[in-house]
Amino acid sequence: MKKSVSVLGATGSVGTSTMDLVRRNRNLYKVIALTANSNVEDLIKLAIEFSPEFVALGDESKFGLLKEALADTDVEVAAGRESIIQAAKLQSDWVMSSIMGSAGLEPTLCAIRRGAQVAFANKETLVCAGDLMMKEVHRADAKLLPVDSEHNAIYQVFETHQKQAIEKIHLTGSGGPFRTWPADDMKNASPKQAVNHPNWSMGAKISVDSATMMNKGLELIEACYLFEMPESKIDILVHPQSVIHSMVEYNDGSVLAQLGSPDMRTPIAYCLSWPNRMNAPVEQLDFVKLSRLDFEAPDYKKFPSLLLAREAVREGKGAPTILSAANEIAVDAFLKEQIGFLDIAKLVEDVLVRSSRYDLNSIEEVIDL
Repeated sequence: MKKSVSVLGATGSVGTSTMDLVRRNRNLYKVIALTANSNVEDLIKLAIEFSPEFVALGDESKFGLLKEALADTDVEVAAGRESIIQAAKLQSDWVMSSIMGSAGLEPTLCAIRRGAQVAFANKETLVCAGDLMMKEVHRADAKLLPVDSEHNAIYQVFETHQKQAIEKIHLTGSGGPFRTWPADDMKNASPKQAVNHPNWSMGAKISVDSATMMNKGLELIEACYLFEMPESKIDILVHPQSVIHSMVEYNDGSVLAQLGSPDMRTPIAYCLSWPNRMNAPVEQLDFVKLSRLDFEAPDYKKFPSLLLAREAVREGKGAPTILSAANEIAVDAFLKEQIGFLDIAKLVEDVLVRSSRYDLNSIEEVIDL
């Protein structure tokens, strides 16, 4: 039996890599639904190639183009926010949730509630609504599979039955493009420089998050919820080569690590084929050529976003939601050259200081906050 799959955010970087793996293994997968926000041209191409049952476009102004292009096919088409949610509700074994930002919250929750295997590349899923999402995962007996290379690495070596023996989780990160820059030079960093990641090919928003290291702070919050571990047991290590994607340290002195080339198709393939493994077209590690692996502690003064994230997850009560939402707006302002690079963390801190805290009891309250 083919595994039926839905890809939410099929035209983004993660979605494109997912479709590449499906394309290479057509005998294993049947595409049920595909969505995109506004990239109607690429969505049309994917719909023609994979013949899904349903295709949804977030941007209603381009619905006419989508409808006309697929008029001679059996593909059902729709547009608008509700259509993305509808795509998540369709019965499929496996869902890729790779819609960027808060827009991905409701679709991800819908997929979880029907007990699907949900691979998530949307950080807001756990950063903004960690308690709610994990309660629904347990209630629906869904499977939440992390696509982020760091959490995917931890997932592969995290011995759930030995959880009490885990001393520490080590989240690794490259340090971004400004790792070696003096702090004074960072204030004049341009969006073009910030998105020029040394190891990974990613979208603009997540690339800027890597440059500020907010990405690592958000991953720390994710790890707290996904692995149900306290913030104090999660360490952050700068690892410029991005070969060791993360490690789990046990009380007998063992440290288990997952290694691989910096290619998102590896963690996506792990999630897509779970609980089995599949071939992925990635470069294999050559340990002879891999002459050294470096590690260093992060500079919390130069990258204050890391401290903001730790404080937010310790505080709870909506603080991680505020952190993520404010960061989303700040990064967008930086990309539009409305604020400077160092202003991103300052703006997020200012919003955290001024915002009220309260418990979040529904996804509607999360979105409202």
